Amino acid sequence: MSGLTIVTDSSAYLPENLTQELGIEVIPLQVIWKGESYYDGVDIKATEFYTRLKTADELPTTSAVSVHQFQEKIDELLSKDREVLILPISQGISASHANAVLAANCYEGRPVEVIDTRLVSMALGFMALTSARAAREGASLKEAADLARKTYSHIGVYFTVDDLKYLHKGGRIGGAKRLLGSALKIKPLLQIQDGKIEAVGSAVTRKKALERLVKLVEEGIGTATPVHISVFHALDLDTAHQLQEICNQKFHPVENILSEVSPVVGSHVGPGTVSIAYMAGM
Repeated sequence: MSGLTIVTDSSAYLPENLTQELGIEVIPLQVIWKGESYYDGVDIKATEFYTRLKTADELPTTSAVSVHQFQEKIDELLSKDREVLILPISQGISASHANAVLAANCYEGRPVEVIDTRLVSMALGFMALTSARAAREGASLKEAADLARKTYSHIGVYFTVDDLKYLHKGGRIGGAKRLLGSALKIKPLLQIQDGKIEAVGSAVTRKKALERLVKLVEEGIGTATPVHISVFHALDLDTAHQLQEICNQKFHPVENILSEVSPVVGSHVGPGTVSIAYMAGM
């Protein structure tokens, strides 16, 4: 084998310069809107998507990466003598993981492995980046897979949404259901825990929610170093820039990536969502 390729999906919404630099392959999920299908991040970009979503009278639905999509990518990479490590969105959020497993099962005895990352967005992005950087240094499939699993306990992600209706209608609300009754009066604070969306608290105002967001990240990082940070947003670039600067001053990260919430993920969290993901101690 000539080396290892990391495959993830568009829910991570990794900046293109990083995927190109590290040779990460990204397979898009789909957004279905008024009978039209759009490949996430390909046919529809984040800013366009959220601008339209703000005034939409019909919310979009989403579709996982198909078995066929995974098989096409695996075939392509194996034909180039590559080992393949697939890191899809959490199986607790999407059927993409299950489809990746079904696809990989067709290649028994070949160097293909799928991991349930239990992550999404740039939290998943950090796992993919770490594995890809190891692959660039010559890591084998097993070594990179072991490293990906190890990163999980070093990664956290917290976010706040403007309106819980998107999570509720999309069926992705998990342990945050208890917040629905007061959704109009509060700004919820949420996290991805064990692959599902869970509530960790709430604030009376958006300003307080953002302050609490930073505090949760601070508590998650503790004294661990080095620190990698990503601030990502859904049509709220100004707030994202502000949070980036706060994180730079507070955590002195070796990496601080500005990204967006992918359209597929954004279908379930809505415009105005702001999030901070971190990886610390690796």
